[in-house]
Amino acid sequence: MKKLSSRMVAALTNVFLVCVVLVIGAVCFLPNAKTASRVQDRVYYKGNSENGVSLMFNVYWGTEEVYEILDILDGYEAKATFFLGGSWADDNGDCVKTIAARGHEIGSHGYFHREHDKLSLEGNYSEIKTSVDFLSLISGQKVLLFAPPSGAYNENTVNAAESLGLKTVMWSKDTIDWRDKDADLCYRRATKDAKGGDLVLMHPMAHTVEALPRILEYYRVNGLKLITVSENIA
Repeated sequence: MKKLSSRMVAALTNVFLVCVVLVIGAVCFLPNAKTASRVQDRVYYKGNSENGVSLMFNVYWGTEEVYEILDILDGYEAKATFFLGGSWADDNGDCVKTIAARGHEIGSHGYFHREHDKLSLEGNYSEIKTSVDFLSLISGQKVLLFAPPSGAYNENTVNAAESLGLKTVMWSKDTIDWRDKDADLCYRRATKDAKGGDLVLMHPMAHTVEALPRILEYYRVNGLKLITVSENIA
């Protein structure tokens, strides 16, 4: 009887240990809401400025429009952050240098507009680093920010960016100007309930250029200052 009890105890102990291992494995290796929340908490969806707003231009096309945007920003003494695609920058080095020379911030938008949420850690690292190295070299600026193309990221993306000393940035307002080619709609989305800390996503489109003076005028009239993303999230 004693021998049987010992076997039962040993069996129960083994079952218990197996259950513990399975629970620990599930916690450590399976996706869960808490893990997703921690990753999201390391990404910037808004800034901290009381009266500062940041325009963010994601650029993979529209060189002519970029120059027009720069002229409009100069007219309002406004600063913005340009998240540049490496492949675009490679073909438009003079424009990159002009953006930097006029005092605007340059961030990385990857090199080939990949879907970063589908890349491994190594894939994210390579794609981001290639763009950062090139943009830093041609602009003379230290690149500090990364904006994932299409807003697609995962934990690998954020880890890769952080390993390169970059902060991952999203947005609080999206004009969706790449899809809805309407200057009035772009204006409304950029200005509705605008407040300090807003990060406003835009692209170099003809209708965005058309709407930009009105957007900047609205911010000025309402006591909002145009600052870079780095200033806003500091």
